[in-house]
Amino acid sequence: MQPLRASLQPFCPQPELDRFRLSAAARWHGGVLQLDFELSGPLAELVISPQGPSPRRLDGLWQSTCFEAFVAHPDAAGYWEINMAPNGDWNVYALSGYRQGLRPEPLLQILPVQISRQRCGIAGNELLRLRLQLDLTALLDPAQPLEASATAVLERHGQGCSYWAWRHGAAEPDFHCRASFLKL
Repeated sequence: MQPLRASLQPFCPQPELDRFRLSAAARWHGGVLQLDFELSGPLAELVISPQGPSPRRLDGLWQSTCFEAFVAHPDAAGYWEINMAPNGDWNVYALSGYRQGLRPEPLLQILPVQISRQRCGIAGNELLRLRLQLDLTALLDPAQPLEASATAVLERHGQGCSYWAWRHGAAEPDFHCRASFLKL
C-alpha cells in the first residue's frame, strides 16, 4: 500500500511563507503508522528549541514549531493527537470526542522519532526531516481503516505562528476538525 503524500498549506498564505515547503506522507499498515515530514527553507527564521540530552514528553508543544498528526478510525468519536517537536520532544494525547477528554495516552511511553537536518541549496536553506514508525496495535484495530490529518505549526522569530495542514476543513485553523482528515 502506497503512503498518502501531500503538501501542507498554511491556513493564511503570506508572501514570507512562500520560501518554506512542507510535505507529509502517512501510511497505515498492519497496525503500524508511518509518518514522514519534510520541511525546507530558511529554517534559521523558525523558533526551534535546541535538542536536550534526551527527548521528553511535554505539553504545549503546539505553541511553537511542531509537527502533528491526528488519527482515528472512520466514524469513531475518539481520536489521537501526536505532537513532535523538531528537537525530539513529543506527546501523544487521546481524546474521547471533538476537543473532549484530552489526556496523555498512557499506553505510549516513548515516541521513536528520527530527526535529520541538513543544508540544501543556497541562501541558507535547510531540509528538516522527521520520521516516525509507531505500532498502534494497543490502541487501534489494525484491520480497520484509518483516517489522518498531517499538520504543523511553524513559529517564525518575532512573527508568531502559522498553521499548516493537508487540508483545512474549518473557517479558522482547527487541526481537530474531522473534515480535515483523509483516509489512509
